[in-house]
Amino acid sequence: MNLNLVSCDAQRPDRRAIAKCIVEIANVNDSLANELTGYLLEGDAVAIAIQDKDTASALRALRKLDIDYEIIE
Repeated sequence: MNLNLVSCDAQRPDRRAIAKCIVEIANVNDSLANELTGYLLEGDAVAIAIQDKDTASALRALRKLDIDYEIIE
């Protein structure tokens, strides 16, 4: 499943927690996750792919971090 991470609405977003979440759900390395987190927090949309078996837990983790997302088919 492909997701488009649109924005982070948290008052004080936790950059490390967001990067760690991206590493876990998108299976990317730490430096790429940090770069994608930077783009997301600057207001740019970020596209990631997640494995179908992890969909529910990935979406739950994104909601917990106040990250708005769109599902891309």
